[in-house]
Amino acid sequence: MILAGDIGGTNARLALFEGVGGELVMRAHGSYRAHEFQSLEEIVRLFLAANPGKIEAACLGVAGPVMKNRVIATNLAWQVDGAALRRALNLPPVALLNDLVAYAYGALAMPPSQLVTLQAGAPVVGNRALIAAGTGLGVGGLLWHGGKLLPVPTEGGHADFAAIDDIGIELYRYLRGKFGHVSFERVLSGPGLQNVYEFLRDTHRAEEPAELAQALSSTADVPAAISRFGISEQYAICEQALELFCRYYGACAGNVALNFIATAGLYVGGGIAIRTLAKPKLQAVFLEAFTSKGRLSPVVRAIPVMLIENEDAGLIGAAHAAAATQITKQIRN
Repeated sequence: MILAGDIGGTNARLALFEGVGGELVMRAHGSYRAHEFQSLEEIVRLFLAANPGKIEAACLGVAGPVMKNRVIATNLAWQVDGAALRRALNLPPVALLNDLVAYAYGALAMPPSQLVTLQAGAPVVGNRALIAAGTGLGVGGLLWHGGKLLPVPTEGGHADFAAIDDIGIELYRYLRGKFGHVSFERVLSGPGLQNVYEFLRDTHRAEEPAELAQALSSTADVPAAISRFGISEQYAICEQALELFCRYYGACAGNVALNFIATAGLYVGGGIAIRTLAKPKLQAVFLEAFTSKGRLSPVVRAIPVMLIENEDAGLIGAAHAAAATQITKQIRN
């Protein structure tokens, strides 16, 4: 049995997988609100108590930079140590991966039925890349080497935000006043969508109706509410926030595609993309910004763009990584 995890800033998802006929089959699944727990160890212990079984391999994708099988979670007050988890829970070696590396393994395992083509392009054998906005912004690469795609970690979501238009310049100034340093994650994430909304409201570029203000003040998940109201076209300010968000999501995705020369394709993942890019208008905004790269626009227009519809892609990828011999050897060494 393989223990797999996808540990983000909001949700900690765990699953047990079993190999059946050369395929990995999910046998148990649990999702926990990460901020309600003091540590990842507490969550894993709870999950394993509810789902007992002999664990033969373990791999957890964690949002944050992984070094020496340890990570300080970017959007959680946790320090996670693979060796400490192994000792405390009597597990086999626990591999920690950057969450986008796990997601990349998952992308490679996705059947065509769970991939939506946003741009067909004209693929050429070579590198691929991945971008996924959630509680934070994740960026990853898949490097073509020796006839295989090798997932590699990055912290590209924390790269400096770059404006592509006048309103982006004003957005940067607004966010710099709030945070000092402005990364792409300050715009392209759940909290980022809220930042975009508040920018439009506070600079009087859009009006916030009183009933909307009341609705947002009474919900525990403001970004989800903004997204829902924008997709349903119930409030103009939410529509504008989503449109601006998707424009910069596309621009950043184009940067990632160029950074990796991702001629074989770019994957877009995460729940925000699944919900927003299903709307044709927002998909068009995303792709226009994605392909607007000046002299290299023809290069980016040739890159296939694929939306991963399975929100368990990170879990599936962690399981595949645990099953890979190179990961096992890496941890044992």
